[in-house]
Amino acid sequence: MAAPDGYAPIRDYALIGNSKTAALVASSGSIDWFCFPRFDSPAVFCRLLDSRQGGYFRIAPAGAFASEREYVRGSAVLRTRFKTQRGIVELTDFMPLPAGAAGPSEILRRVEAVGGTAELSVELKPTFEYAAAKGQLELRPGGAIARSGAAQLTLWSAVPLQLGDGVARSSFQLEPHRPVWFGVREGGGAERLDPEEASRKLEATCGAWERWSSRCTYDGPYRKDVWRSALVLKLLTYDPSGALVAAPTASLPEELGGVRNWDYRYAWLRDSALILSALQSLGYTEEARGFFGWLQGQCMECLGDLQIMYAVDGDPELPEEVLGHLDGYRGSRPVRIGNAAASQQQLDIFGEVLDAAHLFRTRIGEADPMLPDVLWLMANRAAQRWREPDAGIWEVRGGRRHFLYSKLMCWVAVDRALKMRDIAKRGGDLALWERAAVEIREAILREGFDPKLGAFVQAFGESNLDASALVLPLVGFLPAADPRVVSTLERVRERLTAHGLVYRYLSPDGLAGGEGAFLMCTLWVVDNLAMAGRVDEAAALFEQVLGFANDVGLLSEEVNPTSRELLGNFPQGFTHLGVIRSALRIAEARGVRPGRGAGIRSPAR
Repeated sequence: MAAPDGYAPIRDYALIGNSKTAALVASSGSIDWFCFPRFDSPAVFCRLLDSRQGGYFRIAPAGAFASEREYVRGSAVLRTRFKTQRGIVELTDFMPLPAGAAGPSEILRRVEAVGGTAELSVELKPTFEYAAAKGQLELRPGGAIARSGAAQLTLWSAVPLQLGDGVARSSFQLEPHRPVWFGVREGGGAERLDPEEASRKLEATCGAWERWSSRCTYDGPYRKDVWRSALVLKLLTYDPSGALVAAPTASLPEELGGVRNWDYRYAWLRDSALILSALQSLGYTEEARGFFGWLQGQCMECLGDLQIMYAVDGDPELPEEVLGHLDGYRGSRPVRIGNAAASQQQLDIFGEVLDAAHLFRTRIGEADPMLPDVLWLMANRAAQRWREPDAGIWEVRGGRRHFLYSKLMCWVAVDRALKMRDIAKRGGDLALWERAAVEIREAILREGFDPKLGAFVQAFGESNLDASALVLPLVGFLPAADPRVVSTLERVRERLTAHGLVYRYLSPDGLAGGEGAFLMCTLWVVDNLAMAGRVDEAAALFEQVLGFANDVGLLSEEVNPTSRELLGNFPQGFTHLGVIRSALRIAEARGVRPGRGAGIRSPAR
């Protein structure tokens, strides 16, 4: 429920979507975030980032109520149950599937009294362009129309509405077992919503999600958590192109009241590749096929000199802008859209993509006849450029450095290329890859380990600790039992951990303010423990992480270890892919064969 300042906790939100865009729904029945027609389009509901000015679409009992919710039948269809003094009301929210590449997105909402009666209220307040643009809201039979320039939103309402102060609203009596439908649709539409057609869309959408969920091959421990994480990752997929967004939100803070507020509605090559590796481990290969098709177009256009992220349609231009008119979530300013990190050099992306491609080719074969050209170009770039400084996995804005993680992933790039050496026939330099693999390994072992600290460090020539060093055994660079890996794990747990949760690093990074503990980093500890045979410790820490999920299983990027509040953009693909990988590692450490096609690979040369 909303706090006195009008903001619901981040954990209070659930996600609905159609693999083109998504919306966040609070337990109060309020949709507080919705962008159309794409994930990265301007928001028409943005109360999430400004409780006074931002738009929303709320359906809820008129008086006091308690709520509980769940996803229906293994789907992304959300059901919220309100309990009032007079009865029980169910609100079902979903975005119909499939939407089609060019078809408009819809949010359909069905409300029904399943016990007793209830007084319901509905409010719609559209605010185009993140509440910056002037708009018109006009009533019409069967609902209302909202317009701002060329943008239009159609509201369907089964009850008459009144208009005032830019809000369309109504109060009505809900009779037992007589469902009432509402909806919003981008652009124009029929004047009235046909309840029978809406019911058919509900059944079709549930069925589509059930069929997708049934393809999951994992049947090991924590299956429910793995399945829910997989569904979140699918919801982050932009089906028209095959790209994946890191999260569906922008500018949710890493520290309440802080300035580290970023837009995650874009396709990071790193996040996308890691997400696809996780999905492939569960038997989902079509998503990987779509992504590599999208990547092939990007890579061929730039001849391997890829950006670290793109818009979901492949646009490389992501100018960062501050929306000064918005207060930010609970006063966390500035509110940023766009992302200046798109112009950074981050050399690790070659390794993540080649690792995902190696997994795909091992299991499925070629996604596209041109894929080898993409792979050898990227392998050549990694071998040629690994000595260069960059901004690193954490996208620091304090200048380029020789980050260990970037060197490691360049090694992964050439290592996986050598395992797919047939791609060299298309133009790859096999001798260059072999030489780089040896030189990068020697450099990491020589310059990346600090004997005094007893740990691999954040960057060559420095002594700062960084949790990303925990990835060394996960990609097969060193065994988990190697004394240097074991001591790095212990230093991280001693110096970067609070209440069991792991920070990325604690050294200066050129930015003001602080941040929460990083859940992916904590899951890397889980992975290291499991691979080292300390499976009971791994399971205990893993279950601690799962304990931070909200009531419908969603996790953010970070957590405040003291207050336990979820922080950062939500839900976060990086975290949910980590949940899948850690569950698989624990299953393997326990000797469980979790299903056909499942498993995490850590190939070593």
